[in-house]
Amino acid sequence: MSAPAARPLRLGAIGTSSIAWRRVLPTVARMPEWELVAVAGRTPKKAARFAEHFGCAAEEDPGALLERSDVDAVYVSAPTSLHRHWAERALRAGKHVLVEKPVGVDAAEARALCALAVERGLALRENFMFLHHPQHAGVRELVAGGRLGRLASFSAAFCIPPLPEDDIRYAAELGGGALLDVGVYPLRAAVLQLGPDLDVAGATLRTRASDGLDLSGQVLLASPSGVLAELAFGIEHTYASTYTMWGDRARLTVTRAFTPPATHQPLLVIEEQDREERRTLPAADQLALLLQEFASAVRAGGGAAGQHADSIAMMELVDAVRTTARRIPVR
Repeated sequence: MSAPAARPLRLGAIGTSSIAWRRVLPTVARMPEWELVAVAGRTPKKAARFAEHFGCAAEEDPGALLERSDVDAVYVSAPTSLHRHWAERALRAGKHVLVEKPVGVDAAEARALCALAVERGLALRENFMFLHHPQHAGVRELVAGGRLGRLASFSAAFCIPPLPEDDIRYAAELGGGALLDVGVYPLRAAVLQLGPDLDVAGATLRTRASDGLDLSGQVLLASPSGVLAELAFGIEHTYASTYTMWGDRARLTVTRAFTPPATHQPLLVIEEQDREERRTLPAADQLALLLQEFASAVRAGGGAAGQHADSIAMMELVDAVRTTARRIPVR
């Protein structure tokens, strides 16, 4: 006789963001591992709209959601400046947490949250979906197997077109700006593929002259083994989502690195001096894979020290970029 299926884990959502509406909560709704039971936001009207659409309860205050006994885990998609606040409140309420990226606004916030999760024996995950896509493990296997030869450089870019003027990512007081919105992707990819012990060798930020908000930037990193990384990011470009690893034998490019649709078959392009190889990989739903891993972590009672260390390492790079960057005001 087979064992009975585990009941779905009950999720509460704090924040009524665009990504919650478009991506995360629709994926939660179709997964047997999860049941959305309640949502809360900064405005009751918006929370009610979410609740009606997704068939769950609406709470007027996020604190009330955290007091619910029928919530096992919380998804935090509040503005970036509030990630640490609500993630910490949820952990202290005994809830497992999936928080939108980045986990906080600086390394100190990342360290504090990770330490609290370990102390309480709770799962804490950062919603970097791309980390769960199998294409990146495939890249690591090729590099480790010597397909590229001796690795010398890494380059990555994640850029998006300008946003509507009232988008919260243009609000510095809410944790807006290109560095925390899109710059964290190439930084996290560098940590993934080169390791956490990276140094910022240089950085430049294009900033809005009126208030200093960063609109785009470039970063130069160096690894302990001498691999150099060049990163570009911005919210004032045509779309780009790619990274390249370059060795003395071949160069490998991931053509849709950070936001491939679930039906997209990833393409890896491997270039040598006299030939090009194009490898098409199976499609994968990176968000569903993340939510499956989070569910497993919740049932196991936490874990993922490696993910915590990498989240902290990335935020240390963010801090270093802020400290060292030359700022170019633009009007």
